[in-house]
Amino acid sequence: MTTYPSQERFIPYPQPQPEPAGMNPWWFRLPILAVTGGVLLVLILIMALASFRFAYLDRITPGVYVNGIALGGMTQQQAVTALSEWFTYPQNTVFTFRHNDQIWQFTAGVLGVSFDVESTVNQALAVSNNPSPVRGLVDQASAWFSGKAIAPILQYDPNIAYQQLTRIAAQLNRPAQNAHLELQGTQLITAPAQTGVTMDVDTTLAQLSPYLQNLYGGAELQLVVNETAPALADVTGIASQLEAVFSAPIQLTAQGVNGEALGPWTISTDQIAALVQVELVDNGNGTFSYQPQIDMSAFAQSLESLAPGLIGLPKDGRFLFDDATGQLVVLQPSVSGRTLNVDATLRALEQAVFSRDNRVVAMVFDLTPARYHDAITAQELGITQMVGEATTLFTGSGANRIHNIVESARRFNGIILAPDEELNFNAILGDVSLESGFVESKVISGERTADGIGGGICQVSTTLFRAALNGGFWINERSGHAYRVGFYELNAPAGLDAAIWTPDQNFRFVNDTPYHLLVEVDVFIDRNEIQFRLYGTNPGRIVEIKPPTIQNETPPLPARYEVNYDLQPGQIVQVDWAVGGADVTTVRLIKDLQGNVVRTDRVFTHYQAWGAVYQVAPGDYRLTTP
Repeated sequence: MTTYPSQERFIPYPQPQPEPAGMNPWWFRLPILAVTGGVLLVLILIMALASFRFAYLDRITPGVYVNGIALGGMTQQQAVTALSEWFTYPQNTVFTFRHNDQIWQFTAGVLGVSFDVESTVNQALAVSNNPSPVRGLVDQASAWFSGKAIAPILQYDPNIAYQQLTRIAAQLNRPAQNAHLELQGTQLITAPAQTGVTMDVDTTLAQLSPYLQNLYGGAELQLVVNETAPALADVTGIASQLEAVFSAPIQLTAQGVNGEALGPWTISTDQIAALVQVELVDNGNGTFSYQPQIDMSAFAQSLESLAPGLIGLPKDGRFLFDDATGQLVVLQPSVSGRTLNVDATLRALEQAVFSRDNRVVAMVFDLTPARYHDAITAQELGITQMVGEATTLFTGSGANRIHNIVESARRFNGIILAPDEELNFNAILGDVSLESGFVESKVISGERTADGIGGGICQVSTTLFRAALNGGFWINERSGHAYRVGFYELNAPAGLDAAIWTPDQNFRFVNDTPYHLLVEVDVFIDRNEIQFRLYGTNPGRIVEIKPPTIQNETPPLPARYEVNYDLQPGQIVQVDWAVGGADVTTVRLIKDLQGNVVRTDRVFTHYQAWGAVYQVAPGDYRLTTP
């Protein structure tokens, strides 16, 4: 038993008291022990967590990860390294941009995608170094036990992508360029047009951004490009035209009035080049085109100088009247008159300039149809019947005289006279010469009958005169022969001949009816006859020709002799025949259908007395006969 000093206060030790009956003391002890144990456990846990927190103040708490990569226990640098090695999207992901056959490629990083690894690691470290101890401890505990995912901090800057697209646009963009055409003499210089290209950067960026924002693993994108058509897109057409222009010279040709070929007149390519102009034309829809123009009027003066020699007068057709059908039959086709149409010829030249195949141009003529063209009808002209006729004999004529009769007669066959139109015999007969087809024969010249060109033509004029006389037509001019000619009295009385001697003597009559008059003539050589027939419509008249009145008749002149050095002594040739003189008057009565005389015409002829003429050899005694 322990004893304590007396001065110490004694505190008696409590003595165990007997428990009340029925109560167990562990009912009180066990709760106390449990609480005490729990408190101790908590204290131990707190001490452990505090030690854990202290241990990870500069490290990442276990359980923290970024996109599946565990960063627990790593220092900041270690975590930066680990994440940098993991996230290679900006460096390895490639986006391709295409326009036609051009491509541009950029990584996602170059286009503005970046990974802020340090900020991401700092977020991971923040779990370990929350300034609130309790909150920090809770965060660390939660990360340790449940895991903590830290979202990587990714950035996309569209301004960077915009800059890159702008650089592409700088390479791609180009203005529209018009096609080029230049003419240097006959040399043609061309350059093709270029379509304008403008890249739409904003629209292209709008297509790109979703790919980068959602970290697509690369893509190929078509650049959004707007094309601008040039105002002058194509010169191939005009180039082809101009090539045709200078492909060969132009040849101008013509036919003469008789169908002979004239020319060619050549226009060289150098001459053409001097006249060609290329004009830029506004199409009215924002586009332009080149139009070649050429003004060939420089050749107008040359054409004007050629024109007089190319003019042709219209020639009426010639016809025969078919008594059976009452229709006209074409004897000689009509010919249209023509004048050179300078303007139309110049236009034809202009068209040929632009033709590659046709470089030969025929002159253009304006045609004047003949009054009596091939399709005209007897009904149109009022020709229904024969209204005048005459036949004369040329029995005893030599071959040359007959030739001249035929030659002159054919010039009158088939002609038509309009109402009130005059037939001018000499004008229709034309030139009487060897060149025009006539030959020498006997003619009345001066005081005797002599050899001359065209002898026998008076047989034709006489026959036509008689036909007109019988038809009742008005005679404007008629001359009788100097003496009575036997040919014209073979089947008719004296005084009805018509002498022709150009230009002094002529025969002219007028178609004084309201209908056209057709002249037909036939020479019947086998019968020694020439016949004129006049077809028209009788205007309602009856023609009566009285027998001639012959007055003042005189005997023939004495015979005359003249020398012919080609004759031998004793030879004699008669070259003219004796005939008496006389004044002959023939009266023509024009009556209406009731027989009333409406006009009286007189044909007067004064015939000289004529003597025979003989040719004899030189020295013939008769040459001295008075």
